[in-house]
Amino acid sequence: MPSNKFIIITIIGCGIVTWLSRILPLVILKHINLSKKVVEFLNFVPIAIMASLWFESLFIQHIGHLPSINYPNLLASIPTVLSAILTKNLLVIVFVGVLTLSLINILM
Repeated sequence: MPSNKFIIITIIGCGIVTWLSRILPLVILKHINLSKKVVEFLNFVPIAIMASLWFESLFIQHIGHLPSINYPNLLASIPTVLSAILTKNLLVIVFVGVLTLSLINILM
């Protein structure tokens, strides 16, 4: 069984690594001029991440069987995608998604 000192050092180490992985790219890229094509490509990264998280949440995995559809998430996706198309505001999109899924879970 690990000691308390080991656990504290592990938590601090994980925090430092997480912090560095978020700060170092900003510090390094601050001094480097990226080409227009690279910047254009990087603009799609948040969209790709959000799309993959959304797509993954639409299915429920069953070991040894095909996945099934997560209907509450699918239903909550409809107003959320509409709000994304209409507003293109991440705060509104997240708010609509959380509110819609909450209402669906209350009603089901």
